[in-house]
Amino acid sequence: MKRNERFEYVLNWFRNNMPVAETELLYSNPYELLVAVILSAQCTDKRVNLTTPAFFQRFPDPTSLAAASPDEVFTYIKSISYPNNKAKHLVGMAQKLVHEFGGTVPEKVEELIQLPGVGRKTANVIASVIYQKPTMAVDTHVYRVSRRIGLVPQTANTPLKVEKELVKHIPQHEIHKAHHWLILHGRYVCTARNPQCATCGLAAWCNYQLKK
Repeated sequence: MKRNERFEYVLNWFRNNMPVAETELLYSNPYELLVAVILSAQCTDKRVNLTTPAFFQRFPDPTSLAAASPDEVFTYIKSISYPNNKAKHLVGMAQKLVHEFGGTVPEKVEELIQLPGVGRKTANVIASVIYQKPTMAVDTHVYRVSRRIGLVPQTANTPLKVEKELVKHIPQHEIHKAHHWLILHGRYVCTARNPQCATCGLAAWCNYQLKK
């Protein structure tokens, strides 16, 4: 099967079976999503969602967070993975946001990655979810699923290479949604250790299933 045919089959399946695909992080504005995504690195969305209500009550905006100390921020996120580093990143992010971007979360990836704690993946998430830009954030789920199914070749062995392959074949207007399709599929069906191949609707077009 040619790669463009595989993409068409897979995307059609998602369109029909997962018409609504959104982030599972809870947020009410771009600042809150940015904080949540930074906290979610190597941590579950469920844990982040349990942590952020008290955090946002204390730090409801970039200005309040920028004025805080990393030690204080730590007390609100200590149940999150790598709390020391993330506390420093969050304060630095808020200070830069206030001083250089007027407290507004930028929409360009090139500007987002200037913020402490924001790498390419996080920047792509914000650009995609908030501003619906055609950016593809490649986390462990997207990386695993796209390679297993055969959407990208095995030579695409870095997140950046996977990102470039995916955005090349997915219609621009669907890239922001396809990001969530692949994440949710990887989180609940195509899991790392025990993929649910027997009940997966994509099995007929999946390289991983064909090799079993």
